[in-house]
Amino acid sequence: MTMMGIDPRELDDHDLLRELRHLHATRTDTFLHGSDDALATHTSRTNELESEYLRRYPERQVDPERLREGARQR
Repeated sequence: MTMMGIDPRELDDHDLLRELRHLHATRTDTFLHGSDDALATHTSRTNELESEYLRRYPERQVDPERLREGARQR
């Protein structure tokens, strides 16, 4: 276990995505209303989970609309 929960490497893909979705859903509330410690913990855990996702999926599908060129075409 990490200081903030289960080691991301031990989570299966489903649980990893669930945890990422939850953290992203709670980010604004933590940013606006959480203590400095809560924000630091949230940021650290998000980084852990996102790093693990990128390790597993280095060639993840990138939406062309999310690239600079796609934005220019809009």
